[in-house]
Amino acid sequence: MTLDVRSLTDPEERWAAIPALSDLRIRVFRSWPYLYDGSAEYEAAYMAEFVREPGSVLVVARDGDAIIGAATASPLEGQKPDIQNPFREQGMDVTQIFYFGESVLLPAYQGQGIGHQFFDAREDAARAAGARKTAFCAVVRPDDHPMRPETPRDLHPFWRARGYAPVPGLTGTLEWQDLGDDFESAHAMQFWMRDL
Repeated sequence: MTLDVRSLTDPEERWAAIPALSDLRIRVFRSWPYLYDGSAEYEAAYMAEFVREPGSVLVVARDGDAIIGAATASPLEGQKPDIQNPFREQGMDVTQIFYFGESVLLPAYQGQGIGHQFFDAREDAARAAGARKTAFCAVVRPDDHPMRPETPRDLHPFWRARGYAPVPGLTGTLEWQDLGDDFESAHAMQFWMRDL
């Protein structure tokens, strides 16, 4: 196993990684708690939009040549309204916040410090951009959800150890198609933040 974690800054390298990143997102987000039933076409368009975003950060983890994990971030003011609006409604200055998109890692590579490297790289990029805060959101699923595993992986202790906390009242919704559905539905999201 030869693990390498680094930010992709070369535009051609970022574009070339889109198919592998799209596949990775679909594989990881099929699991609890996202239960996402995504398509390669949607994912490729989503990643292309992200790569074009000014100030965006793409951190990739590789095992040899294979991409086994990735994390994204960008200035909050460049995000879509469904991400920005909850912050605006709380009176927060979106120009001072760096937003962390996804952090996806194949299960076989969890617990090896890659998640910390993802956060370190994105927090460093946020500081370099002059942001004062960083934020991300996590899906909220009911405890009695029929697809909830017996012992789900709880990332809350990891996030708290990194200095993040859920902000009371700072919630939103995002739509996607759940496994087993043939339609998109709204999902409750809780935003977490920390000061830099």
